[in-house]
Amino acid sequence: MRQPPVKPNQPTPPFNAPAARRLRAALGMGPEHVAYSMRSSYGLPYVTPDLVIAWERGVTHPSSPELTALAGVLWCSPGELIGRPRTLREHRISRGLAPEDVARGVGLELAAYQRMEESDTWRGNERQSAALADVLDLDLPDFVAVTGREAKLADLLHSAVTTRWQAYVRPVGRTVPLDRGVLEAVLQELHREYQGQMVATLSWGGGGQESGDNGREFLDRIIDHFWTAVDRSRPPGY
Repeated sequence: MRQPPVKPNQPTPPFNAPAARRLRAALGMGPEHVAYSMRSSYGLPYVTPDLVIAWERGVTHPSSPELTALAGVLWCSPGELIGRPRTLREHRISRGLAPEDVARGVGLELAAYQRMEESDTWRGNERQSAALADVLDLDLPDFVAVTGREAKLADLLHSAVTTRWQAYVRPVGRTVPLDRGVLEAVLQELHREYQGQMVATLSWGGGGQESGDNGREFLDRIIDHFWTAVDRSRPPGY
């Protein structure tokens, strides 16, 4: 029996194919054993050894029900078979939670939560957002991404490093719940690094074009630079 197609509104979660292969080998199982267990124990009659091999080679990815069943067969959590989650749905799956679990945990009607997950647009209030971080065990970068604040943060950081960073401490603080002292240190560091790159390129005789390219590259990765600087600026045990 062929694998049923994945519905357009149900994208497959990011799958860690090397982890699946490694976990299977550690259990001394062959693809045929995995396929048999998924058929007999999880009611997925179309799973064949060839399909398991295709998953492990990254040719195709398992759907959410298949991923849950595969994790059960391999005696691991679904999160161990998922690449770094980015969306609300991916974080839920990585924690092995049902939509009902998250909706109840954050105080939302199931239908309302499912609409947010399907559109990948979080609309919860501050209290619900804090509950979401707790239910899904989100670290701060993931919390900012999942609650839809990353684009706004990037815009604020662009302005902070290209103009006066002091004016953006409060706006960034309203977007990212960090200590003011940490934010001041981070924004000052990013501003100094960006301006230093621009000045250094010009002083080396690189000209405006090279300077502009370096600046754009820095701005394109401003979110990564921000979280790296936050890690450096946080006091031990923060």
